[in-house]
Amino acid sequence: MRLKKDDQVIVTAGKDRGKKGKVLQVLPAKNSVIVEKINYRTFYMRKSQQNPKGGISKMEVPISASKVMLICPRTGKPTRIGYTFLADGTKQRVSKKSGEVL
Repeated sequence: MRLKKDDQVIVTAGKDRGKKGKVLQVLPAKNSVIVEKINYRTFYMRKSQQNPKGGISKMEVPISASKVMLICPRTGKPTRIGYTFLADGTKQRVSKKSGEVL
């Protein structure tokens, strides 16, 4: 996957289209990511010994990686990600829009 934890992304499709957030977790097996404050779901908790009151809780659930794009740190716009080799031989991610190393 080209996305990494702590990347700033923007949602390009779905009910949260246009919202920005930080990647909290990457799930490469499912090709999805969990983004901060995006794709909230409501869970109804039963009463139990660990949770004696029960109640309602909201949390982020995974969103497909194809529905988010990385935000270029220089321009602040959505960009695709490419790879290049630096002079010392290390492989780095680069922004397709500005050419800046990420």
